[in-house]
Amino acid sequence: MITEILRIDPDDIDESVIERAAEYIKKGELVAFPTETVYGLGGDAMDPGASKRIYAAKGRPSDNPLIIHIAETDSLSEIGEDIPKAAYDLAEAFWPGPMTLIVKKKAIVPYETTGGLDTVAVRLPSHPVARALIKKSERFIAAPSANTSGRPSPTKASHVIEDMDGRIACIIDGGAVDIGLESTIIDLTEEVPTILRPGAINLAMVREVTGEAAMDPGLKSEDEHIRPKAPGMRYRHYAPRGRLTIIEGDRQAVISRIKDSCDECKNAGQKVAVIASSETAKNYSGYRVFDIGALSHEEEIAKNLYDILRRLDEEDIEEIYSESFNTPNVGTAIMNRLLKAAGHRVISV
Repeated sequence: MITEILRIDPDDIDESVIERAAEYIKKGELVAFPTETVYGLGGDAMDPGASKRIYAAKGRPSDNPLIIHIAETDSLSEIGEDIPKAAYDLAEAFWPGPMTLIVKKKAIVPYETTGGLDTVAVRLPSHPVARALIKKSERFIAAPSANTSGRPSPTKASHVIEDMDGRIACIIDGGAVDIGLESTIIDLTEEVPTILRPGAINLAMVREVTGEAAMDPGLKSEDEHIRPKAPGMRYRHYAPRGRLTIIEGDRQAVISRIKDSCDECKNAGQKVAVIASSETAKNYSGYRVFDIGALSHEEEIAKNLYDILRRLDEEDIEEIYSESFNTPNVGTAIMNRLLKAAGHRVISV
């Protein structure tokens, strides 16, 4: 398959590009497109065949539900039922934006899209290209991240091309995304709204709207018997090819331990690198350092994470040591992705 690359300016949308991409969606083909979070791999959410093609292109387990993207809040009631008031309250507060809501599905939504579940995940993105594509295709678009399963999610079209060229019909290149981490997923099928995947919309923000809210206990537990409720959180994700280890603790102790570990790797003839904040990067002179951003600008860290994980692969780095980035607002989401990338390999000093 030849993948068509269409370039577009999100601030000055070329309708002919959107029309071209929408035709692929209508035909049951797959189109990768930018959202404010990461690039999505989209197909007609109501077409079981399109959903199967998404799973095949990604190499994704078929029990991992796809998120349906809509262009208007009213569309939530077209694909979900028994929708609680909390869903509409959250939608009013955070849609369009980086939040996915899980509600009971209507019969019209195929099980191929929901991973065999009787619930459906729904999001209304804020990115102008994403919304334009949904509207022009006149379809709800099922779209996980546009990467092969297990790899870091794509935040640039070049990442999508690396993973999906020759696998899908079309890629819309809309430049770099704004956020860089996938949407917050909130389960509204239980009595207490529960975050199943952390993102830019954090627990405190959800509680401001719903009053009571919780985090899925399986997100933090290292007990193999306590598994995350969201199927997607059970699989290995975001991982570079090299071995990633997170070092946490007192700043100076962390720096010292990372430098010692890097020296050991160099002496063993291994290619080693460090992921550090802007505040500490200068302490690692003489080593390959990836400056992920300033702790005082945590959104920058979130935006840079996946790009750095991919750049590590480009340089064939074998051993990677990363500082911990427990920032106040997006820190839970950042560390959730970093821990999964590291296979929960953490050293406390």
